[in-house]
Amino acid sequence: MDFKLNEMEQEILDMLHDFCLKEVKPIAAELDEKEEFTQNAREKLAEMGMLGTYIPEEYGGAGLSYLTYIVCCEELAKYCASTSIMFSVHGSLCSWPILEFGTEEQKQKYLVPLAQGEKLGAMGLTEPGAGTDANGVRTTAVLKGDKYILNGTKIFITNGYYADTYVVFARTNPDLSVGHKGLSAFIVEKGFKGFSFGTKEKKMGIRASATYELVFDDCEVPAENLLGKEGEGFKIAMMLLDGGRIGVAAQALGIAQGAIDECIPYLKNRKQFGKPLSAFQNTQFELADMQTKVDAARLLIYRAAMAKQNHEPYSHLAAMGKMFAADVASDVTRRVVQLVGGCGYTREYPFERMMRDAKITEIYEGTTEVQKMVVSGWMLK
Repeated sequence: MDFKLNEMEQEILDMLHDFCLKEVKPIAAELDEKEEFTQNAREKLAEMGMLGTYIPEEYGGAGLSYLTYIVCCEELAKYCASTSIMFSVHGSLCSWPILEFGTEEQKQKYLVPLAQGEKLGAMGLTEPGAGTDANGVRTTAVLKGDKYILNGTKIFITNGYYADTYVVFARTNPDLSVGHKGLSAFIVEKGFKGFSFGTKEKKMGIRASATYELVFDDCEVPAENLLGKEGEGFKIAMMLLDGGRIGVAAQALGIAQGAIDECIPYLKNRKQFGKPLSAFQNTQFELADMQTKVDAARLLIYRAAMAKQNHEPYSHLAAMGKMFAADVASDVTRRVVQLVGGCGYTREYPFERMMRDAKITEIYEGTTEVQKMVVSGWMLK
């Protein structure tokens, strides 16, 4: 399987790499400390045309491959996981479902400004009683005249207050006995009557990512903003979560690779017992083991991305990639902190931040345990 980018895609990745070194890496620690949203990166990525990486040119995007988009998620995460997840949620959880299920009018009205970076996207599925279990959604949507009236609360919403366009899931059939058939998806704009923001979460990691509650109190959503058909919400949610898992896996991959890349110069320069830490066999064995795991994760993730790109079944591949990459990210960042020692535990260096950031990749877009259920279900069907 060929994962090589073409010349233009490689040039774009090189441009993104330079941007990360100049604009993302220098302020990542400060944004983490202040829990400040990555607004500067969001604006610069929009100017660079990166927020519509794989969206077709006819809808304002760059028209690049899905693999290129995933590699961009990885590259951003090497330097700032919060910036990577802002980028990934915008592309995977908001832009993609509108591209896949939206009407032509919805694509022109919402997808074009998302792809051009004029608007930022988010997705509202998780609730106090519903996470990966989309059947647990209790937010309701009742059709009254030419509007749906939404009532409910969403939690842990990435991009939260800073987004402009939201794909939101609600029950159009309040009869819980119909299960997933009662779930529908809607495009909601910031500023819609009855739509407001609740608590901003204080988090262990990805602290520069804005994570908010979304509150719908008789929120008025035009009927034409129904995404797909009534009752298709579960299908849409499962499909966008599959893509989102590849994005989170790429984030985990970037965190792990970034930790390795960042620690090597330190290990070469730091001396103990008269020689650099890198000269000790234990250090060399640790590095070899970590890089092998990271490269194995990369192959799994790129394979899943190519399957999605080629319109092949990829749910199990996305689950495998996320499950493995998340575990690798947590393991690698922990081992890097141990290799670096006391300095790895301080905020003077990025290693402790990377370790904190890695943990969330085992949780959101479906926990590791959920990914195991997906993979084993595919094996046993």
